Amino acid sequence: MVISAILHGEAQSGAPMLGDHLAMDLLNTEARDNDQAIEFWNSDAEVLQWLARYGIASAAENSSFAPTELLAQAKALRTLARKLITGFKEGKSQDISELNQYLHTFDTTPSLAMNAEGKLTLSRISRSTSIGSLLGPVAEAVAELLVEGNFDLVKQCEHPDCILWFYDRTKAHKRRWCSMALCGNRHKAAQFRKRSSSSDSV
Repeated sequence: MVISAILHGEAQSGAPMLGDHLAMDLLNTEARDNDQAIEFWNSDAEVLQWLARYGIASAAENSSFAPTELLAQAKALRTLARKLITGFKEGKSQDISELNQYLHTFDTTPSLAMNAEGKLTLSRISRSTSIGSLLGPVAEAVAELLVEGNFDLVKQCEHPDCILWFYDRTKAHKRRWCSMALCGNRHKAAQFRKRSSSSDSV
């Protein structure tokens, strides 16, 4: 199956940006192709590259953590996020204390900046390159989803060989696929083959 090649072509670091929410894209750093797991995070550098795509950290930035420590903590956050998001979607009570540990180590400060239209904006920026500061914005995105998200719109791709997640922001909220270019087309091709084989057997 070519899905892994297509996914790798979606972005420089491989992991697809198809979720329409940072928390969804966090879960999508793992994928599946023909029942084979696809892991997009295999090193600290790949995690840093992924973070850089969201403006969270620069891949060239000096790190202040031991080798593979960022990778281990990023994967732990992903596992926790998946547990919390699926639990909330199923209406089950969840222990949020582990997520708070990530949030409490997110050291930020208010910062004023001028936007492209010349207006002042106030945001919070990370104060260090510690793991807490690097993963803090991702943990915050998960927390915001849990607090503010409509879990009817938190969906997994309907293709049976896909595990990618997305937040359905379409007007009619009828989105079914992680991407029409990926699983939407795979579904169409499968339906076409099914119709063709049916007509051939008549």
